[in-house]
Amino acid sequence: MQIQPWNLVFLIGWIVYVTIRGVFKQRTKNNEVTVTCADTLERALLIIVIPGALLLPLVYLFTPWLHFADYRLPQWAPWCGAVLIVISLWLFWRSHADLGQNWSQTLELRKDHQLVKQGVYRAIRHPMYASIWLWCAAQGLLLENWLAGWYAGVAFALMYFVRTPREERMMCENFGDEYRDYMRRTGRLFPRLTSRQDERAPGQRKSEG
Repeated sequence: MQIQPWNLVFLIGWIVYVTIRGVFKQRTKNNEVTVTCADTLERALLIIVIPGALLLPLVYLFTPWLHFADYRLPQWAPWCGAVLIVISLWLFWRSHADLGQNWSQTLELRKDHQLVKQGVYRAIRHPMYASIWLWCAAQGLLLENWLAGWYAGVAFALMYFVRTPREERMMCENFGDEYRDYMRRTGRLFPRLTSRQDERAPGQRKSEG
């Protein structure tokens, strides 16, 4: 194992990350699925992202197999990574907790699915994705290895840009104007300073329907 303090910080964070996901996966495993977009493309994205993102760091930490891809970062970089990983884990947990029984690992809707607009979902539509972006940055700053550090970020970027439009189409098809209004008031990863409607004078607001 790479016995270095920052490697241990990452490993502790990794355990917390996997635990959070496992707990909520167990809580929702018996919820009936009523809508699914878990097609071949979705499964392929999961295969590309999850095994490599979770396993490559362990290979790096516990074996010498990836040492050929090592590099060195400035001394301040791991400190930034440690801060990011703490923020990421809090947002990752909070996103699961706010979704509750509505959470699913794939593009699915559960029976009696509700559109969650409170908690961290009040201002942004995809706080869980935001937390994973933060995690990927933290991983690259804590693990000084091109494969173990940055594979997750590259793979997740592919998933994010392919999956997010599909997910939002699914939500629009099932929640209609309620979700479209929610999209106008929120950002995907960052809060909007003003909603699109607020940018117009009251008499100039576009009617819909």
